[in-house]
Amino acid sequence: MTRRIVVSGGGSGIGRAVARRLAVDGDRVVIVGRRTPVLEATAAEINDAVGDELVTTATADLTEPAQVHRLAGELAADGAVDVLVNNAGGSPNRSAHGLAEVADAYQEAFRVNVLTAVLLTEALVPHLTPRAGRIVAVSSIAGLRGAGPYGAAKAALHGWAMGLAQQLAPQQITVNVVAPGFVPDTGFWAGRLTDEVESARVAQIPLGRAGTPDEVAAGIAYLVSPEAGWTTGQILQINGGSVLGRG
Repeated sequence: MTRRIVVSGGGSGIGRAVARRLAVDGDRVVIVGRRTPVLEATAAEINDAVGDELVTTATADLTEPAQVHRLAGELAADGAVDVLVNNAGGSPNRSAHGLAEVADAYQEAFRVNVLTAVLLTEALVPHLTPRAGRIVAVSSIAGLRGAGPYGAAKAALHGWAMGLAQQLAPQQITVNVVAPGFVPDTGFWAGRLTDEVESARVAQIPLGRAGTPDEVAAGIAYLVSPEAGWTTGQILQINGGSVLGRG
């Protein structure tokens, strides 16, 4: 059965890999983001690869309630949503000096990483397929071991997802989180990755290499699959052993 899937931040990096993986599996995927040309290029590339028009695009700034409301209305007009992957996020590449800049950094991190997921999810929950719906939030290893505003925002995303999992469990809608480790082929590392930084990051990974967007997408593909119907409220770490599982 073909499902309808929404992937935020779907134009590049992990979101792009998720859209490609699910389209290859035969699902219809709407990729959402702010950059129309990037979204359209990604959709065209994936559609060419699968030989079908399975990926479409929708442009919105997910930190703006009015734009999310408009987007949800457009998506709902085409029917129910089976899967929502909240992948939009990021971290401003700047230093904060003084309390005002520190406050701005934390507020921006929360807005970009938490508010995007909360607003889109709140808007789409009424349109999710009951007894089969899936929600996955893409977090980070930073939410487990800390890293300033970005790590704090990702940790907040974990708490939100756990509460949402309890809230939606009676409807048999699952909510889970994927927390990737060092995956350099993403927008997060654009402009900040040097050979020295990469070597230092890889040196901390027991498996001895960086991860790929496709490997993270594989974990997400399982969590949104029919086989994962009894998995909810979990944080799946995909990090090469950098942070070990905690029971």
